Amino acid sequence: MKNYFHGGIHPSDGSDKSLSNQIPIRKFLPKTVEISMKQSPNSICTAIVKEGDKVSKGELIGKPTGFSSANIHASISGTVTKVIKSKDDKDREFDIVVIQSDESNTDSLDTAGGWEYESSLVDLSAYTKEIIIAKMEEGGLVGMGGAGFPTHVKYQTKEIIKYILINGAECEPYLTCDHTLMREQGYAIINGVLLFVKASNAKKAIICFEDNKLDIAKDFEQIISGKELPIEIKVLPTKYPQGGERQLVEAVLGMEVPAGELPTSISTIINNVGTAKALADIVLKDEPLISRVVTVTGMVKEPCNYLVPIGTRFRDLIDMSGGFTSRISRVIEGGPMTGRSIQIGGALDDLEGSVAKTTSGLLVLEDSYKIESPCIRCGECERICPAGLAPFKIDFAALENDITLCDKLYATECISCGSCSYVCPAKRELAYRITEAKNEIFRLRRERGAK
Repeated sequence: MKNYFHGGIHPSDGSDKSLSNQIPIRKFLPKTVEISMKQSPNSICTAIVKEGDKVSKGELIGKPTGFSSANIHASISGTVTKVIKSKDDKDREFDIVVIQSDESNTDSLDTAGGWEYESSLVDLSAYTKEIIIAKMEEGGLVGMGGAGFPTHVKYQTKEIIKYILINGAECEPYLTCDHTLMREQGYAIINGVLLFVKASNAKKAIICFEDNKLDIAKDFEQIISGKELPIEIKVLPTKYPQGGERQLVEAVLGMEVPAGELPTSISTIINNVGTAKALADIVLKDEPLISRVVTVTGMVKEPCNYLVPIGTRFRDLIDMSGGFTSRISRVIEGGPMTGRSIQIGGALDDLEGSVAKTTSGLLVLEDSYKIESPCIRCGECERICPAGLAPFKIDFAALENDITLCDKLYATECISCGSCSYVCPAKRELAYRITEAKNEIFRLRRERGAK
C-alpha cells in the first residue's frame, strides 16, 4: 500500500507554525458579532431575524436556500442591531446579521465546564445513525477544513461506506488551529469520530496526522489503546497538500478517487478534526456550531489560537493579538496557499470581515508585489501538481479564453492548492487563472443543464 501521493511540495515557510502551535487556546468573547449568511463559497442562507429582535445563543437565525448551505445560529445572546446587505464577487446578495451582546454571555465559551465527553470516552449506544445525521443538520454542521459543505449531506449518501478518514494533517503553512485543538480536546474529537462511524456504518475510522505532529499521534494512541475501538492512527510524511481529500485517500488507502466523482464512490468519507469536535458538541452538549478555533499569526505582536464565536470581527481578533507589527500589511483569511487575501492600508479600521464556520486563520504578512514574466517551459508546475495536471497548459488556454480546451485538459480536477504558483520561477498566477477557468466550466455546465 502506498504512503504517498502524486506531486506535492514542502513550503519553506512551514516552520512558521512555531509562532503559535505551543500556545494554549485562548477564549475571546466579543461585545459584537457580525454573522454572515454566506458561510462558504457556495452557501447562502436567508436571515429569519430583523433589526430589534432579541436572540439567544444557539437560536436559529438563518435558513438554507439550497442543499449546499446549512443552518446558521446566533453565536451570542443579545439584540440584533442591524441586518446589513452585502454582495460577493459574483454579485450574489446576502445578509450580515449584527448582534450586540447582553449580560448573559459570560459563559458563552465555557467549553471546558466538566462535560464528560471532553475528558473520557462516553457511551454512544443511545444514538442511532438517523439521530446523528438529523442532529448534524439541525446543528448546522459543515466541513471546517475549508470547503464548508454541509456534513449531513455527505452522510445521507446511498453508497456503502467502509472508511472514515479524519484529516488531522493541517498541512498549510502557519495554521495551527487543528494542532492545538487536537492537543487540548483529544477525547472530544475521538467521541466525535465514533459518532461519524455510527452515522455511516463504516468499518473503521482512520485518523491521519503528518509526522510533524507525533506528539498528538501518541496522545490519540493512548486514548484508544486497549479499548477495541474501530479507530486506527496513521502517520504520514509532512507534505503539502497532504490534507486534500483526494491526496489523503491516495496516501492512506492507496486508491484514487475517479475524475468527477466524490470519495463516497470508493466507500470513503473525509472529515476534519474540527468537524469531529463540533459534532461531539452538537450531539453530546446540544450546542449547534456557533464557535471555532482560529489561528491569528504572522506579523502580529502576539500570535495565538483563539476560541471565538462565529461572527467575531477580524479587526477585533487582530486587536486581541496586539495589532500589526508592520504599517503596511495584508491579511489572509486562511493560510498562505489557499486563503483569501484581504488588502488593507495598515490601519486596523480598514479591515473588514468576520469569522465564518470555515475560517481557520488570519495570517498577517508584509505586502509583497510580484510581476509575472513569460513561462519558461520548465515543467516544474506539472511535476509537483498533486492532481496530475499540466498547469502551464491550462494557463495558456485560460489566457486565450479557450474554456473548451481548459475542460479537455481537466481543469475541473484542480484542487486550487496553489502549489503550481508557489514553485513557478516566472511568478505566474497559475492557480488563480486555473480556478477561474474551472468555475467558468462549472457555470457553463449548469447553464446547459438548465436548458
